[in-house]
Amino acid sequence: MLREDLQNSLKEAMKQRDTKTVNAVRLIIAGQKEKDVEARGKGKEKADDTELLAMMQTMIKQRNESIRIYTESNRADLAAKEQDEIDVISRFLPKQMSAQEVTEAIKEAISATGAAGIKDMGKVMGMLKTKYTGQMDFGAASALIKQLLG
Repeated sequence: MLREDLQNSLKEAMKQRDTKTVNAVRLIIAGQKEKDVEARGKGKEKADDTELLAMMQTMIKQRNESIRIYTESNRADLAAKEQDEIDVISRFLPKQMSAQEVTEAIKEAISATGAAGIKDMGKVMGMLKTKYTGQMDFGAASALIKQLLG
């Protein structure tokens, strides 16, 4: 479904001559193709949607870091371009969970895995990534998991 959405969005943006969207969607599709090649190396036909959502979250993180650097360097034009790409990529991600929903999901995962300390953090993260890829920022979730388990 995600692949079809990307292709349809690319076609529509090309028809409307929306170069910002065309460029951003092409970047996503290029990343998708890299993930497919990687998946074939692992014996799968293609990358699944979970892997693609994780890739798009990584793309957003990279662009946020670029925005920070460009802003510090007084390059508002480049920061705006990165923000435009984030806006397009975000269209294809599921609705992001609120802070309260993330906390509840983490508490549920801790309970379900029987995690008792920091050494069990991997189990909790694994469960969260299985259920909530594309819906939460795992960097922020990691800090909260440490706080709850520590």
